[in-house]
Amino acid sequence: MFNKGEERKSVAEMVNSSNVIAKETTIKGDITTFGNIRIEGTVEGTLTSKTKIVIGDSASLEGNIDTKEAEIAGRIKGVVKCSEILYLKKTAVIDGDIYTKKLVIENGAVFNGICKMTEIEAMEQSQKESTENLSTKDGKGEKATKGKETITG
Repeated sequence: MFNKGEERKSVAEMVNSSNVIAKETTIKGDITTFGNIRIEGTVEGTLTSKTKIVIGDSASLEGNIDTKEAEIAGRIKGVVKCSEILYLKKTAVIDGDIYTKKLVIENGAVFNGICKMTEIEAMEQSQKESTENLSTKDGKGEKATKGKETITG
């Protein structure tokens, strides 16, 4: 069907592709792409990209972002996760938490939430361990275990 050269070419085209949601467009639902995406309109839902997400100054997003790199100039209400770098332009307004490795904020940007600057994989592993180590009742109080330690309260 496809040889190796054609398969690599189609994957490269998919990753290098760009998607644009125009200024007067409204989308309700989740968007997932392997390529870049630029939002100028309104999106209500989760936005996921393996490469880069750009939220233009006329854009509004009510939902979460999960990407490698993002540049935000519009309004976001939700959690922003960037595994590499997040740029907040001077017109950006974010109401929600930020998880990123690197953060660049221009003078004038507004951010209301918490910010954790760590590698996303380390953060997700930490959250997973915290969930697995939730307290359990054993009749004497609450008990939590982590590794070989046992903590009783």
